Amino acid sequence: MEFRPTSLEGAYVVLPQRHEDHRGFFARTYCADEFREHKLHDRFAQCNISFNRARGTLRGMHFQEAPYGEAKLVRCTSGAVLDVIVDVRRNSPTHLAHFAVELTAENRVALYVPKGFAHGFLTLAPDTEVFYQMSDPFAPGHDRGLRWDDPAIGIEWPFAPNVIADRDANYPDYTPGVDYVE
Repeated sequence: MEFRPTSLEGAYVVLPQRHEDHRGFFARTYCADEFREHKLHDRFAQCNISFNRARGTLRGMHFQEAPYGEAKLVRCTSGAVLDVIVDVRRNSPTHLAHFAVELTAENRVALYVPKGFAHGFLTLAPDTEVFYQMSDPFAPGHDRGLRWDDPAIGIEWPFAPNVIADRDANYPDYTPGVDYVE
């Protein structure tokens, strides 16, 4: 695997290294030893999928408040998404900065999201499925979010969503001075 650091400390784009022959290819998508060598969370407690029927479905920007933060390894297994993360760690030099990458079933790229980041995506194709490996189980009642179009964050989405949950559409604007996570 190749680990490419993003502009946000601790977040990586993870590319499988393909070994091709006449049958197709083989690629490792996760190895605890390699994650540990890069000082990334190397054990996952939960796996989830998100299936999205329509192009233009937006999910996010979600995170778990401390001490229930989750590191994630996110991959698109069908279709395509613009996957976006926002650093909500209060003492980070990249606090409120964001990073976006296109994850598709064809490119097989994954995004490693450290604890302390909000995460979301916009589907770029119909019938899109996203697979998540989570470092910690979901903690009901401790989930939080940022609004997808909050001007304080300034994410440039390729187009406005046409499917979005009320919760995601109605998160309040970012409030300076409020601690979102440790």
